[in-house]
Amino acid sequence: MDWSRFAQQMAAMARDLLAQDSVAATLERITASATELVEGCDAAGILILHGTRVESLAPTDPFVTDSDALQQQMGEGPCFDAARSSQGDRVFRIADLTTEHQRWPAYAPRAAALGVGSMMGFLLFTDEEDLGALNLYSRKPGAFTPDSETAGWLLASHAAVAFSSARTHAQMEQAVATRHLIGEAMGILMGTHRLTEEEAFDVLRRYSQESNTKLRDVARRVCEQGTLA
Repeated sequence: MDWSRFAQQMAAMARDLLAQDSVAATLERITASATELVEGCDAAGILILHGTRVESLAPTDPFVTDSDALQQQMGEGPCFDAARSSQGDRVFRIADLTTEHQRWPAYAPRAAALGVGSMMGFLLFTDEEDLGALNLYSRKPGAFTPDSETAGWLLASHAAVAFSSARTHAQMEQAVATRHLIGEAMGILMGTHRLTEEEAFDVLRRYSQESNTKLRDVARRVCEQGTLA
């Protein structure tokens, strides 16, 4: 492998990742880069594991989503292993799915039937009960070499930083939007019912608790309907 050329490609990709304007665009660039930069990689996707529920993001091929759904359906597979690992392994490489029937008797044969020959996975983050992993797939057994694993690990390292940055930015934007929404709702209640700022916020908070509804959704209702009734 030409590591000098690969380093140049990685540098260009890192700049490109930081230039994306949304989390979705960042993830799509990450998975597209995997198919471009990692030898043997036919498809890629990011799997988010919420406890036992799987979410597929930015898949480059439909069978990536199908493979993720299989892991959820069967309750087993490499990403479930990674989530449950007390050692916190950040990389897995499966040379041949057809030889993993003992390890994952439900998942492995069905994944192979989808066309998955071999796969690698790299943890992007662990957050309480959630896990995010970049998964790389090949339709051929034995497609990934040690160089492929090194390249994938380097890509995932850049991807984890870019993903974290994009998530943080999105969360900040959402927080600002939520504060604006709540402020607008408070203004409506203050004007309609002649409440103080503190009283208006207390109305929103109390309704949120009593109805088991998120505060931002309560505020959105007031902004859209002009009332909580």
